Amino acid sequence: MMAIKAGIGKRVKTSVDALQPGVRRLGMMEYGVVWRAMQDFTDQRSEDTPDELWLVEHLPVFTQGQTGRAEHLLSPGDIPVIQVDRGGQVTYHGPGQVVVYPLIDIRRLGMGVREMVNGIEQVIIDVLNGFDVHAARLAGAPGVYIEGVKIASLGLRVRRGKTFHGLAVNHCMDLEPFQRINTCGFKDLQVTELSAFVKVPRAELENRLVSGLCTMLGYHDHFRPMNSRLPLRTGITR
Repeated sequence: MMAIKAGIGKRVKTSVDALQPGVRRLGMMEYGVVWRAMQDFTDQRSEDTPDELWLVEHLPVFTQGQTGRAEHLLSPGDIPVIQVDRGGQVTYHGPGQVVVYPLIDIRRLGMGVREMVNGIEQVIIDVLNGFDVHAARLAGAPGVYIEGVKIASLGLRVRRGKTFHGLAVNHCMDLEPFQRINTCGFKDLQVTELSAFVKVPRAELENRLVSGLCTMLGYHDHFRPMNSRLPLRTGITR
């Protein structure tokens, strides 16, 4: 065993294996399949299961959080709506968006939920600023914004000290579906994408997010690539 200090948490003891979270690059997948896999992973993992980051791109879908109100679904049309177990209101996922699901044992890292949320937001801000795109928080509205226009959303669920769900950064996508909802429960909230400011390859954006998240969590940018498949439902693969 050895001691490490989490990026914004307390000094804790953890195993050498846990110093290298696994990163799965899943490609394009239906939201429901990945959501169920996140639930299974979280329910089945033990205190010694290494953390993982899942990177994915979803087919078009609206997801409605636990406190979501029907009136924020204006005209979903042919895009499916899924009621999910994260916090927050309705949002949209679709092609051209970079989605990262941090499956993290924050209890093991000595990190609180608010610390985790603030840390993720700061990672996104730092990554965008690294592309010379000035991003910031907006008081009273979770996520990341550019001059009051939303570019990234965030919604977590914590079960037994373990997180699932995650963050979504609009990279280069069709933004029209956001007009069919009150995004995150805010009427007339405008949405933008990174490609409106700078042309960045998707892989570079993903890599910088992974690096930033691993550093924020106290893993010092150390992670291990995993296969591009979801874990088996009958057990945790490492």
